[in-house]
Amino acid sequence: MPQTDDEQQILQLFEDGDRALIAADVSALQRIYADDYIQYDESGRPSTKQDVLHKLKTGAIRYVSMTSTGRRIRLLRDDVAIVHGSEDDEVEQGGKRFPVRYVYMDVVMKRDGKWQIVGSQLARPADALTDG
Repeated sequence: MPQTDDEQQILQLFEDGDRALIAADVSALQRIYADDYIQYDESGRPSTKQDVLHKLKTGAIRYVSMTSTGRRIRLLRDDVAIVHGSEDDEVEQGGKRFPVRYVYMDVVMKRDGKWQIVGSQLARPADALTDG
């Protein structure tokens, strides 16, 4: 099924976000994440937009690679959508490099004609709970 213009814009937003995370491009992420963005990790800990950007700026976390799979966009209204899928990433943190697998659900909103990510929930996939 062909994608709507909004779906194409949202897909581009997420592709740009993946590239910006790998490049630690904070200025691009400033536009991608809404000012009131909140992310909950797999253990339920919240991080604000400022927290996420600070970790990238200081090198506390570095995304070496990201592979998104199964990304689906559900437009709920003209200005709200849910995006869900999964990630297989390689991350560097605390001087160690390791793989990270998770599923996510993001809420995106169109504000002033531009889509932004306003919230994220990460979870470990059920098959990853038995790994190591």
